[in-house]
Amino acid sequence: MQTVVVVGASLAGLRATEAMRRDGFAGRIVLVGAEPHLPYDRPPLSKQLLAGEWEPQELALRRAPYEELGVELRLGVPATALDAAARVLTLEDGDDLAFDGALLATGATPRTLPGTPELDGIFVLRTVDDALDLRARLDDGPRVVVVGAGFIGSEVAATCRGRGLQVTVLEALPAPLVRGLGETLGMVCGELHRDHGVDLRLGVGVAAIEGDGRVERVRLDDGSTVDADIVVVGVGVVPVTDWLEGSGLTLDNGIVCDETLLAAPGIVAAGDVARWPNPMFDGELMRLEHWTNAAEQGVAAARRLLVGDATPTPYAPVPFVWSDQYDRKIQTVGHFRGDDDMEVVHGTLDERRFVAVFGRAGRLVGALGFSMPAKVMQYRRMIEERASFADALERARSS
Repeated sequence: MQTVVVVGASLAGLRATEAMRRDGFAGRIVLVGAEPHLPYDRPPLSKQLLAGEWEPQELALRRAPYEELGVELRLGVPATALDAAARVLTLEDGDDLAFDGALLATGATPRTLPGTPELDGIFVLRTVDDALDLRARLDDGPRVVVVGAGFIGSEVAATCRGRGLQVTVLEALPAPLVRGLGETLGMVCGELHRDHGVDLRLGVGVAAIEGDGRVERVRLDDGSTVDADIVVVGVGVVPVTDWLEGSGLTLDNGIVCDETLLAAPGIVAAGDVARWPNPMFDGELMRLEHWTNAAEQGVAAARRLLVGDATPTPYAPVPFVWSDQYDRKIQTVGHFRGDDDMEVVHGTLDERRFVAVFGRAGRLVGALGFSMPAKVMQYRRMIEERASFADALERARSS
């Protein structure tokens, strides 16, 4: 293998590039990124950067010089097409890059609300430029409406409250994160907002965002309105795969890979865009949108690419996710759903300091903790060991 193209200059793409060099690949690596910036860390966008505690240079994912990687950087030039059979990548500036191996890590892009008008003051939060633009607006003390009470929307709401702003959060479901956590734990997340002065409205949809040139109000589907100067839309993301139509790859809510992250001969995927059967959870198809997976999967995909036809290693992680909101650190491990068995095994919900474990078909499949990080990580090890739900409950009782 002489030339590898890495498409996506964020966490997964950078960690993949670094892993290839560590593992001894001495050939040409071209790192392609749609944004003009060097790879940077995204979780602080909704927290430290938005709060004004950090500046953009503190987001850098790599402190050492890129010259040490011996990588060709093609930044600010999105990929527009890929021919998997011919092994050619086409860039927006018209360049065609022939490759022996490709690692695709183009991430995800925020969903937008249908019929969103062209009004000043409507934001999504995905890039450093989004965050800096929003941060500048917060200096004027606006009334903020956040649409969606998932992790991104919740972090933005928490940061805005930390800046003393009036914040309303609108969530169409009966509780935040209800599909993933269930209603009981979802309501704990919701009450955390209310504890800190957020006007949280549940079970309401957005009918329209209104204003004359700029945002003035949000009209809800029950006919009521919420005054707003800023609207931040956090209703999830979709994988960036439109540029791969006609590529020969299988696309279905991401780039479909095998259990080793191979999407086609000589082509692997990693990060938010990769969908693969995770052997740790009996081959359940997963596409994970979180930092830890992007970092770990980038390394695993790079090694899969370099191993070629030799016996590859399946990628079988126990997912790990965290979110910092107000004075609480929320952590989850495993892969669970709101309809799984759930039991609180440490602490109490009222204290907002607890660990809950999840079981499915008799197996421990996940845990969620509020400000109890050491205990949460104990359950990650148990999930790796394929412990039963009963074993998890017994260990909790004896600890």
